[in-house]
Amino acid sequence: MTDWFEDTFARAPLMAILRGMGVERSAELSTLAWDLGIDAVEVPLQTAEDDAALREVVRLGEERGKIVGAGTIITVEQLDAAVAAGARYVVSPGLDPAMVRAAQERGIPILPGVATPTEVQAAVGLGLTWLKAFPATWLGTGWFAHIRGPFPQVRFVATGGLSAANVGDYLAAGVRVAAVGSALEDPVQLERLSDVLAARS
Repeated sequence: MTDWFEDTFARAPLMAILRGMGVERSAELSTLAWDLGIDAVEVPLQTAEDDAALREVVRLGEERGKIVGAGTIITVEQLDAAVAAGARYVVSPGLDPAMVRAAQERGIPILPGVATPTEVQAAVGLGLTWLKAFPATWLGTGWFAHIRGPFPQVRFVATGGLSAANVGDYLAAGVRVAAVGSALEDPVQLERLSDVLAARS
């Protein structure tokens, strides 16, 4: 699974998270993200409408050769729903070894959330080297510099409170992928995100 995330996130350092936006808006913003150069799109799966939105974004992604993930996966039932909807990877807000094993049994890559060295070490013990750092703005950019010392092999996707104003700081701190959500609905931020992508292309 390590190589899978390496390949999936290799082309762009940004991820789009489309939380609770409904089918139509999720379709619009996923297309906008792909046009901007953001390859990774995640649709959090918490309601029936989210399931419909995920299925539509997956359909659009397949037309463009893009991979779509499902987020906020905290139960096996959600995991199975994500797989059924066509998600190619799943993201959890925290680290639950049972969820990690369930995803591994189903052959679907998982990004569990971590916020402490203990959680990072536990994730590494489960065979993971790609992790979600959440909530990123609460952790701060300095956290990543400290955590790289004992865990140089771990790659982080930073989520939670990021925008065009601070994604560059997190990427400079060593984050491999920075996730944004509402920034996609702000024309000013879109221009700045485009500049970030251009600088790292």
